[in-house]
Amino acid sequence: MNLVYADSAGNVFDHPDFYSLGRNAEMITEIMEDELIPLPEGATLVSLPHTRPVGIHAESGNMQLVEGDYQAVGALLPQGFTRLLLPGYVKSDKSQLLPLFGYTAVVWKEDGFYVAAKQSDAPYFWNPVNCDPDELEVQVKRLVSQYPENRLYEHLSNCALGYECLTASNTFLNRWEGAVPVSFSCNAGCFGCISEQPDDSGFPAPQTRMSFKPNVDEVVQVMLEHLRTPDSIISFGQGCEGEPSTQAPLIIAAMREVRQQTKLGYININTNAGLSDHIRGIVDAGLDLMRVSTISALDDHYNAYYKPRGYTLKNVEKSLRYAKEQGVITSINYLVFPGVTDREEEIEAMIEFVRRTELKLIQFRNLNIDPESYLGVIPKARGELFGMKQMIEIFQEELPDVILGSYTHTPEFFGKTTGARA
Repeated sequence: MNLVYADSAGNVFDHPDFYSLGRNAEMITEIMEDELIPLPEGATLVSLPHTRPVGIHAESGNMQLVEGDYQAVGALLPQGFTRLLLPGYVKSDKSQLLPLFGYTAVVWKEDGFYVAAKQSDAPYFWNPVNCDPDELEVQVKRLVSQYPENRLYEHLSNCALGYECLTASNTFLNRWEGAVPVSFSCNAGCFGCISEQPDDSGFPAPQTRMSFKPNVDEVVQVMLEHLRTPDSIISFGQGCEGEPSTQAPLIIAAMREVRQQTKLGYININTNAGLSDHIRGIVDAGLDLMRVSTISALDDHYNAYYKPRGYTLKNVEKSLRYAKEQGVITSINYLVFPGVTDREEEIEAMIEFVRRTELKLIQFRNLNIDPESYLGVIPKARGELFGMKQMIEIFQEELPDVILGSYTHTPEFFGKTTGARA
């Protein structure tokens, strides 16, 4: 398993004299054969700026840095794949922060690149290669022209064409899960938020948050255009917005109007679920699916990352329990990170949280963050470190009725054949 590295021009090489290493939080570790899969279609290799690659020298057997002006290399995985290890690196300049991506350990074997990852869901639907850019451009022009006064379509056109957001693209291609962002505000101050950062955070936000509040007609137009097939999903709560439930009156009014006109498809919300009363109103308006973002079931870790404003994990749990009781299919968007998520105390707390809330699905999502900064703000490990592969196996054993996946599915996926909730 040769070490993979890059020069200052971004050219990628494998080193015949070094074996690859990975990282589990701060700990540099060997990569086991059963942790590797071929580099998935749609994955991207990137160099890690201000880092040095570290590996095992084949002749001496010692761990050492690769000499020269070289950088470590990682892989960015498409949805459907869960990272097991970070790349093996040390920072050459500790004051510099890595861009907000989910870097995965990558190696070279005789037949190609491999990554330390596990397939957790069917990758087809979220594989970038299955989004035809020419067709997307045609459909963007069509809908923007059809609804020239709708600011949401104008906003989403930049998300689809500029940021290459697949959920926004689906909105124009009228397929699978589409986006309907509604909120410019948030009740959390997530560390490393991808759409809004304090000026002194040191993180460049990779995308711009929406800057306006849409009206009910704009939201309804987007929803009705997308909900044209029985298996379509339209989702509030996107990376380009804050917390959607802060706009609960808008969402409730739009949902009721839409359901008066069509029963097709499913309405989903991606939310932190902290505003329990707002979530209750949205659920009662006819919500079908709810995905709740979380990074931990431990208060100290959750609070350190989300910096919640006016709510706690108890509110999150209350929202999930109410939604489940009303027939909503609930899941969590579980932000996972090697060396943290696989801690003993994290695993135990999350298993109990899932049991209490009776979740149907855990969506593993690779946390996009600068590792050193993240590890610096969360509590230190208190128990044993199991490794991501074993953590997944523990979840499978302890939660046999819960599906481990990567993204939102329609009710049919869970064995339900009912349509949208009345």
